[in-house]
Amino acid sequence: MALDRRRLLHRGTAALGSLALGGALPARAAARATAPSSPADKTTTAGEASTVPPMYPPVGCGTAFLDHRSLLADLPEPEWYEANIPFVDLPDTAIRDTYYYRWRVIKHALKYTGPQEGWILSEFLGPVGYSAPHGGIVAAAAHHIREARWLRDHRYLDDYIAYWLRGSGAGPKPATDFLNKNTTDWAHQYSFWIADAVVARATADGRWEHALGLLPELERQWNGWAPQFDDEVGLYWQTPVWDAMEYTASSYQSDDPYHGGDGFRPTLNAYQYGDAKAIAALLRRRGQRGDDTKADHYDARARALRVNQERRLWDEEARFYKHVMREGNPERHKIVDREQMGFLPWYFHMAPAGNAAAWSQLRDPQGFSAPFGPTTVERRSPWFMYQALDGCCRWDGPSWPFATSQTLTALANLLIDYPAQSHVDRTDYYATLRSYALTHRKAGKPYVAEAHHPDEDRWIYDSRGHSEDYNHSTFNDLVLSGLLGIRPQPDASVAIAPLAPLEWDHFALENLAYHGHNLSVVWDRTGRHYGQGAGLTVWLNGRRIHRQADLKPVTLDIDRTEQHPLPHEADDLANVEQEGCPLARASYTFPLDSPAKAIDGQDLHIDTPSSRWTNFDSPNASDWLTVDFGVPTPVSDLRISFYDDGGGVRTPDSYELEYLEQGGRWHPVPGQRRIPETPRRGSLNRILLDQPIATTALRLTAVRTSGGAVGVSAWQSWRTEDPRLTIAVETPPDGPVPVEPGRAVELTTVIRATTTTVVSSELIVPERWTAVPRRPIRPTLARAGRTLRTRWLVTAPADLPHALPQRLRLLVRSRGKGAEQFVTSVVAEAQAD
Repeated sequence: MALDRRRLLHRGTAALGSLALGGALPARAAARATAPSSPADKTTTAGEASTVPPMYPPVGCGTAFLDHRSLLADLPEPEWYEANIPFVDLPDTAIRDTYYYRWRVIKHALKYTGPQEGWILSEFLGPVGYSAPHGGIVAAAAHHIREARWLRDHRYLDDYIAYWLRGSGAGPKPATDFLNKNTTDWAHQYSFWIADAVVARATADGRWEHALGLLPELERQWNGWAPQFDDEVGLYWQTPVWDAMEYTASSYQSDDPYHGGDGFRPTLNAYQYGDAKAIAALLRRRGQRGDDTKADHYDARARALRVNQERRLWDEEARFYKHVMREGNPERHKIVDREQMGFLPWYFHMAPAGNAAAWSQLRDPQGFSAPFGPTTVERRSPWFMYQALDGCCRWDGPSWPFATSQTLTALANLLIDYPAQSHVDRTDYYATLRSYALTHRKAGKPYVAEAHHPDEDRWIYDSRGHSEDYNHSTFNDLVLSGLLGIRPQPDASVAIAPLAPLEWDHFALENLAYHGHNLSVVWDRTGRHYGQGAGLTVWLNGRRIHRQADLKPVTLDIDRTEQHPLPHEADDLANVEQEGCPLARASYTFPLDSPAKAIDGQDLHIDTPSSRWTNFDSPNASDWLTVDFGVPTPVSDLRISFYDDGGGVRTPDSYELEYLEQGGRWHPVPGQRRIPETPRRGSLNRILLDQPIATTALRLTAVRTSGGAVGVSAWQSWRTEDPRLTIAVETPPDGPVPVEPGRAVELTTVIRATTTTVVSSELIVPERWTAVPRRPIRPTLARAGRTLRTRWLVTAPADLPHALPQRLRLLVRSRGKGAEQFVTSVVAEAQAD
């Protein structure tokens, strides 16, 4: 799917020109100030110049000494990666290739849910029965935030964080064994460390105002765990399965290995510690009246958790943090077994320096060491690999990416932020990261599933159509913040403390988005590999700011810069729930595919699970794919991702786009500017219209001149919304707007603005309906903080069937500070009782 949301053209603005992407230079080329994603070209028609709005965030000035296209290999839509990710070059090809593969995992996991909530990151490529609305699962959401914080496009995580804190991800859920009987909302279904993740993100992108605006919700989320706090013990308890860790050494020692084993664990207590420290830091940064007092409260709660965890969960004899059973354990004895979660306190800098001996277990052959490890329980435990090969999912020995990524983050913290110790060193970090990278293979190709055998080169929890590109962990954050040592700072500085092997002669990081700048770091022992000089060199926005002869840690000041938010975009074709409208149909569909998958909010380019429409094996000379909006909808910026499996389904040679006029006749979409002009494999094909059109449906017919099947993995229609506005059609709390066939009923629309804005509204209704405002519609001043209401008389046709939902669309036009024009829209349903 289009992993971007750019400015659209509205109301007669010409859409001309083409998007220019600068090509990457070969290695050893001179570093220089450059703009790899340059502004759009300007061209002229009818005497007027017009700029094509870019689909991707501008990269800005940076360096260009790596061959980006070669590093990306054959990844579809390379322009997205060029605009969004930092590029690395590493002498270890297993880690390097896994790095670029894991960005594909993130891209595939991005799911557009619709104009109301925008983007989320999925765990599985297809929804599962225990997921929140739109398929979100909170278990690994903090991993998603930490990994995706390095993307240049901030809108993905803005939407995703809001989903869990303010949106349907924070909404109610049933309290059942299947969905966690301990809580009634999705954001507490699994243990979750979101405040720490939000602060980690803000230290990387420098957008502190966004993080500060989340404080009320972050506090509410933290306090939401209160029912699982034990006042006598002074710690939180959790059920292992709701730590995302079913069938563990802890739960096997209960009456219910799956849903049992309630206990005091290093997981939720470390998460709550980290979140309390993060909230305290945000409060002090905000600095409003009373914030210091509140921050002191969170710091005190964090200190108490740390003291009680040391007293209750630290096993001095075993030198490890352990699980303590909650039930039937009045003496609060710790279980005998060491589990990998015992490394978690270092993830949040919670463990004292004196406990570093725990890390000797990481490389102990009877501890957690494994060729494809680390293991999830120590080998000396009788529960090691107990029934682990009998079926998913048992966290009692297998190598689990979720826990491995936590352990490596914690290890990097120990090696970089704690005093020196003798138990582990940088060689252990590299060895563990490399073994983790080596798990990312299947049949010789990059791959990640749910769990890997610790001693054999195979995934053991890996079901077809379910486990591919399993997004339940981090990897690239471990490369960037650990191996290459980019340690984000809350102020205008960056710390660089690489854990890369001292034997390496070279490595490079290029154009990492950091605090609104592009940061590049090169290590070249002799200066001959990249031709940029010997030693460690650092560039900021293409300008060299530092050079040193070794890999010792260094902290560098950087200039503060004003960051501008990217436009707020909405795709009117998306229907992630595949219910109602927009409704996709086709003249023929291969039985394993679906027209609805072309508008499901994802853009997948792998064979399974299916997220595409194809006409493979069609008896027709050509086939069409249509999407019915259900109500007239403005169209100005269309994007199509054609599916190409390199075999029976290939990129079309040409395609036609048509729109449905009133009266039911199809006509070619007028004024198309196609980029590229002809369909291109692995590119997002964009169609800009000289003049926006309003239509109830679109039809696509794509063909190959030699015959053969075609497919679509994503089809979108984007427009730019006004972020200052909140609009709504007032509806009853328990259903759609009630209408009476053949009679006028009054309906109210609402506009609220955060800043005073001139708006013009329109209520669009289905064919044969009418909507007449009580007062003439003209541009109106919507004052900041006030509510602007408009009353309409809506008449449905006399023969409207009862109980048949129909769509109404409220359209509000407004302008930005300059010539930028917005079209903000919301859809409501109406029906006759």
